[in-house]
Amino acid sequence: MAGGLKEVRERIKSVINTQQITKAMKMVSAAKLRKAQQGIQQVRPYADRLNKMLSNILSNLDGDAGTSFGNSRDVKQALIVVMTSNRGLCGAFNTNICKEAAALIRNKYEQQRKDGKLTVLFIGKKGFDWFRRRYRDIEFNTEYIHVYDQPEYNTVSAVARTLMGAFSTAKYDAVEVVYGRFKNAATTFPTVQQWLPVPKMEVPDGAKQKKADYIFEPDQHQLLEHLVPSILQLTFHKCVLDTLASEHGSRMTAMDKATENAEELLKGLKINYNKARQEAITKELGEIVGGVAALEG
Repeated sequence: MAGGLKEVRERIKSVINTQQITKAMKMVSAAKLRKAQQGIQQVRPYADRLNKMLSNILSNLDGDAGTSFGNSRDVKQALIVVMTSNRGLCGAFNTNICKEAAALIRNKYEQQRKDGKLTVLFIGKKGFDWFRRRYRDIEFNTEYIHVYDQPEYNTVSAVARTLMGAFSTAKYDAVEVVYGRFKNAATTFPTVQQWLPVPKMEVPDGAKQKKADYIFEPDQHQLLEHLVPSILQLTFHKCVLDTLASEHGSRMTAMDKATENAEELLKGLKINYNKARQEAITKELGEIVGGVAALEG
């Protein structure tokens, strides 16, 4: 019985140590989440509004927008940007994003995959780890896998400009971004966004599209030449910030749940320990009483 008590004590000590780690990770993630959440809440309304405005302008100009970023063409070579975290212990966050990317490949770019003309670019290590175990016929790009080390606008916009240049030179005919859209600490959504070419405004079936009469100052070409790249870079940065906030929120939630589970496990172990201890004491008392009775007899 002594051996059993020792084993239970060691398990209790191990669970307590694990609980301390999960509590610390929860506090660290909560602190990082506050900063990341503030960043995405400041950027998202601005980026969404500008992106909507850009789509509306390109739609009303019937594709003749003076920019190559709004021109659709046959997709021979496609690029999918998968944004995940660099570290795990954040629940199903990374897996959900990777599954969303896999569904995109299966439903939209299966032919490009078969032709060997599909590239997946990773921002974050976990996405690369997930894909390399399951896909051996897709070209992977890990050049920007460590972008989260410096998620500032200047760093991320440099990546965006590189991808925009690849689209302009027809290296890629379509660029889609798969990322985690942040809602709150407990809720994130794996999201697919067509980044290039800039999608047109969708008109509901049966509705008549209204033609807007824009007045450009300076001229249309000069304005869009500066406006479109800036909006695309901001949109790409928003996706990175969204994923970063989602990661910290998911990790905080996962560590909070792990701490609660550890507490429940401790309760059960302590009950088992007390039961085993009482049994050991009762047995020892029985042996003493039996020994005394034998001596008196």
